[in-house]
Amino acid sequence: MRVQRRFAAGWFAGWAAGLAATGMSVVMGALPTAASAQPAWPAKPVKILVGFPGGSTPDMAARVLADSLSRSLGQPVVVENRPGASGNVAADAVAKAADDHTLGVVINGNLTSARLLNPRLPFDPAKDFHFASLLATAPLVLVVPAGQPQGAAWVSAMRAAGEKWSYGSVGIGSVGHLGMEVVKAAVGNLQAVHVPYNGNPAVVTAMLGGQIQMALVPPGIALPQVKSGKLQAVGLTGPRSALAPDMAPLADAGVAMNALEVWVALVGPAGLSKAAQERLAKEVPAALREAEAKQKMLAAGWDVQATSGEGLAARVKDETRILGDIITARGIKLE
Repeated sequence: MRVQRRFAAGWFAGWAAGLAATGMSVVMGALPTAASAQPAWPAKPVKILVGFPGGSTPDMAARVLADSLSRSLGQPVVVENRPGASGNVAADAVAKAADDHTLGVVINGNLTSARLLNPRLPFDPAKDFHFASLLATAPLVLVVPAGQPQGAAWVSAMRAAGEKWSYGSVGIGSVGHLGMEVVKAAVGNLQAVHVPYNGNPAVVTAMLGGQIQMALVPPGIALPQVKSGKLQAVGLTGPRSALAPDMAPLADAGVAMNALEVWVALVGPAGLSKAAQERLAKEVPAALREAEAKQKMLAAGWDVQATSGEGLAARVKDETRILGDIITARGIKLE
């Protein structure tokens, strides 16, 4: 028996050496390769959750992205709107998704100020998400009803009036909310009560109906109303922008804004597979840099960024500090 084993071992070694000499190799079929160990992604339709209604600027950005990704990924990419709690309802659903095919388009506040204002938030942005990409940014436009003074004259009029007004935003802790608190501090005598809504279209509707008198909204929502003469722009929260070329910065009117912007980002749950992470890192920037997608994003009032996940993480860290300073200085609390 021992002789037979030696013979078998010697025969196999000789056979393998012979194959190697002819340029062939021994394949161990029982061992899985790296490719077979990691299934292709996506294996089914991909869902993008948006925490705001259809027609909102995050929704428009998500639909442009979904259209481009549907072509590059070879699977349908569908947008599902789940409004509520300033976008945190949808963000929470993304954080808890376990199907490896659910993503989310979120705004600044969901990843920065939300947890500063509510330590009991059901998700932790630093631990519960995979940061895929910062998609796009935009300054905010301070809009008021038509017929009011413009620029510095508006600031002077508000300072002189000292009356109680109302302003709208997409929710407590949003950049529109915190930015208006900066405006109030800069004006000095402006008393304005915050009224939250479930999206910027609702904010504009409330202003047109006379329920509120001012708001900071993205250019994609503000410009149509300004051009039609229904609303009036006071200025931008940042420097001059190609998104609103005819609008002056609020800084020109004496209101320094630290260039506050609204932005949208693509995230997935922290447990998103490596295959999904790698595919998104490749396809998302490519999808948004297509000429057609860039033009659609511009028309929706967005300046495409399409950064890496690391770029998004750096933006979240910096802005959490900036918005945290505003929250502390203005004594803002979750109502």
